[in-house]
Amino acid sequence: MSDTAVWATVLAGCAACLGLKLVGAYVPRHWLAGEPVNRLMGLVTVALLAGLLAVQTAGQGQGLAVDSRLAAVAAAGVALWLRAPFIAVVIIGAAVAAGLRALGLP
Repeated sequence: MSDTAVWATVLAGCAACLGLKLVGAYVPRHWLAGEPVNRLMGLVTVALLAGLLAVQTAGQGQGLAVDSRLAAVAAAGVALWLRAPFIAVVIIGAAVAAGLRALGLP
């Protein structure tokens, strides 16, 4: 792909994002006030974050990677399940990843 095509794609993406933002600003308030819309917005947010977590944790190029990131997220998930404070969850996840990397796992 040439540099011109890359920049054209980036600019088209920027224009699309700006267009969606402008359309969103003009949506009537009563369309967004209903309970089904609020419930859907919450579910979409969770789904997007879960997808991002899965891709960033187990993705490597076009394949899957089972490495210290996966173990760190699993340890953090267990800490969340046990209702640990958020800072403890972060520290546990980081400690597991660092420990496994110190042992030579990627």
